Order: sequence, then structure tokens, then C-alpha cells
Amino acid sequence: MDQKGLGLIELLVGLAIAAIALHLTVPALSGYAQSVRRESAALSLASGLRNARSEALLRNQAVVVHGLNDDWSQGWRVILDLSGRGQEDSSNPLLRQHQTGAPLLIVGNQSVRRYVRFSSLGEPLLPTGAFQAGTLHICASRQSISHHQVVLSRSGRVSLRHDKAEQALCAGSKQGANP
Repeated sequence: MDQKGLGLIELLVGLAIAAIALHLTVPALSGYAQSVRRESAALSLASGLRNARSEALLRNQAVVVHGLNDDWSQGWRVILDLSGRGQEDSSNPLLRQHQTGAPLLIVGNQSVRRYVRFSSLGEPLLPTGAFQAGTLHICASRQSISHHQVVLSRSGRVSLRHDKAEQALCAGSKQGANP
């Protein structure tokens, strides 16, 4: 008898091989997608800070970039600081807002933990007049590792680094990090 097509055993073996291959590739794809989200957030945050500095220079007015609900992981707002009270004054005009789409952990060291304020000259200054410089870390979701760093220098220059390194700030702020 001449058969055309697959037998039941051949079909089951093919499905088993496909299931094993899928089982092996899904974690790798998930890790890759998470890596792309972290890099995209780092690029967007660095760009947002650069744009805020440009706005401060262009308008000759202080501009503040702050984390939504004091949490960079949720996103950030760029506001014109007319009153000098930054994000504490809700009447300051909103220039831009960015929300992170997927859960990410973004933490800053002490001087940039909640906000960055650019003076009318584009210098990062605290309301007291002291210079403001620091690093915002884009962290791994289940490890205390910083994959990307948005670095604000004393002069106002914003740079993006891609140094994968242990970071204590990432370990201490895991409550907002979901895969």
C-alpha cells in the first residue's frame, strides 16, 4: 500500500521536537526583550535630560526633570520651573512627559534620586545653588546589576554608559521591579 502523508508517530515526534525547541528559545527571547526595554529606557532618559537642558538654555529659565511620583521607574516629566519650587508646584507648566511602558527599575544616586534641575544657563544646580551631578542606573529586574547608566556631569553634559556592573542601589530598590 502506497502512503502519502505523515503517520501519527511521525507527527508526534515532530511536535515533541518543536515543543523542546520552543521551550529552549523562549527564555532567551524574554531576556533579549528585557535587554531592549532597558536600553530603550536609557536612551530615552538621556535624550530627555539633554532636551531639558536645551529648553533651559533656549528659554533662559530653569527646567526640572523629575520622576513620576518621585520614581524614575514609572517615567519622568519635564517642567518649566517658573516658581523655583520645581515639581512641588503643580502650576509649573509641563513641557514633556514620558512613561515607561514595561516594568523597569531606574534608580539614581543621592543627588539625582528624585529630580534634575537645569538653571537658565544649562547647569545642573540644586535650588540652594549647589551643583548637581549624579548617575541614574537602569537595573536588571532580579539582580543588583546596573546595565546602563545615564551620567549627569557637573557641567550639565549628559552621557550614556553601558557598563554592566554590580550596583547597591539596584539591590535596595527591587520593590518596583517586575519581570
